[in-house]
Amino acid sequence: MYTISEISQLTETTPHTIRYYEKEGLLFPTRTASGIRRYDETQLTWLRFVLRLRATHMPIDQIRQYVELFLASSETHDTSLERLRLLEAHQENVRQQLAELQQTEQMITEKIMAYQQLHPTVNKTI
Repeated sequence: MYTISEISQLTETTPHTIRYYEKEGLLFPTRTASGIRRYDETQLTWLRFVLRLRATHMPIDQIRQYVELFLASSETHDTSLERLRLLEAHQENVRQQLAELQQTEQMITEKIMAYQQLHPTVNKTI
């Protein structure tokens, strides 16, 4: 079991962010009798997944929707198809972001090359 400080270090995020995700219904740590948060390996893995989704600009509301679908799933009510659709839609958004970043990187490369032609004695970075 990990404390919030330990899980913060392991995920390179702040305790404030972890508390925020808990408040938003994305994390569910267990608590000691004195109220101290404790996280296990499953919760650590889940937090890393949430952080990756946030790094790709998935809105908190969509992550919460995923969590709600996961928690609502049971032997009699399977929500895996809805979760799959949600992740597929997000994957398409990530692919669009990547395409835009590649176009931007190409534009920056061209701009750097133009400046390097203006200043041929400067060390090249590309």
